[in-house]
Amino acid sequence: MIVAFGTYDAARHPRVGVLVAGLRAHGYRVDELNRPLGFSTAERVRMLRQPWRLPLLVLRLLTCWLALVRDDVGHRRADGAPDAVLVGYLGHFDVVLARLLHPRTPVVLDHLVFAADTATDRGARGLRVRLLHGLDRLALACADVVVLDTDEHRALLPASPRRRASLFLRNRPRNPEEQRRSTGQGAVVVPVGAPDGWFEASDGGTPAGTDPLRVVFFGLFTPLQGAVTIAEALADALPRAAATGRPIEATLAGHGQDHAAALAALAGTPGVTWLDWVEPAELPALVADHDVCLGIHGTTPKALRVVPTKVFQGLAAGCVVVTSDTPPQRRLLGDHLELVPPGDAAALADRLVALTDPAELAAARRRADAGRDAVRPAAVVGPLVDALAARGVRP
Repeated sequence: MIVAFGTYDAARHPRVGVLVAGLRAHGYRVDELNRPLGFSTAERVRMLRQPWRLPLLVLRLLTCWLALVRDDVGHRRADGAPDAVLVGYLGHFDVVLARLLHPRTPVVLDHLVFAADTATDRGARGLRVRLLHGLDRLALACADVVVLDTDEHRALLPASPRRRASLFLRNRPRNPEEQRRSTGQGAVVVPVGAPDGWFEASDGGTPAGTDPLRVVFFGLFTPLQGAVTIAEALADALPRAAATGRPIEATLAGHGQDHAAALAALAGTPGVTWLDWVEPAELPALVADHDVCLGIHGTTPKALRVVPTKVFQGLAAGCVVVTSDTPPQRRLLGDHLELVPPGDAAALADRLVALTDPAELAAARRRADAGRDAVRPAAVVGPLVDALAARGVRP
């Protein structure tokens, strides 16, 4: 039995749901002890960059932790100790509690986001970044298995595992096999994948050759996502496509750091729909109603290290996915994506205009469809299943 543990919010951040669904597909029993914190990624990063907001985070965290402790005690009374604990995405603090509650159990941390790396990508500098580096190191020190999404992110791990703080070491198990399982830290790369609901939202896709070509982008309009590049490309592509008689309609959903700049870049461009917010439950259907889903097009260091969630979700929803030609994206799904140079608005515009040709769109759709099974939960969790088996945790 595995316990998925923490303050994660699978509706807003579906990564942990993919891991849970994938493990269950492989025959594991996975029970969830989950008390969502209720803050988005942007809100958490804002709090870490603006220290005066931290008391609200601490108060909410402690409230959720008290509930999690009660849940954990009740679960162990009813079902016994778990074979492993999976701490969900954004679990930098939760993994500390998991280690305190389960000192002799393998703890798996889904470290999809390095706090310091994310804050730096969004403009933070100095002492705050150093403090976040410390938070990352503490979280990693509490985990036996660290799950990352790309080889590039795995390269950010310390060269050698740090010893746990003495608070955790005092409770090290006496049994040699348990000690090996508890203290043998490892890293495993598990692609982000897409939840089953994204596959269910697609009815096989829109037949190639529909008019107009429908393009969607959704996100937090961060530098990583290249929102301004996307806006500049659409400002170029939409009038060109309309002039050829094969128009493009674009939907941009979300809000964030570069939203105002993107809005300015597209000012006066016809064929653009702006949505400030889409409920997570409604997002798969919205994306599946489009022909093309845009991935990321930023040039920040982090943008070159990730395969973004929206790439997996776009494929699952039956879309053609146009994203940046970076090493991790090319390596993992390159045969199924439409790749353009990062930060190159002209190249992105050219590719979108090309996809208004029915034959081009049909070929791109065939490439995308061939990659859908590779992003299903059962497929992406394979490396984690192997890592658990190596520690004696089997279905």
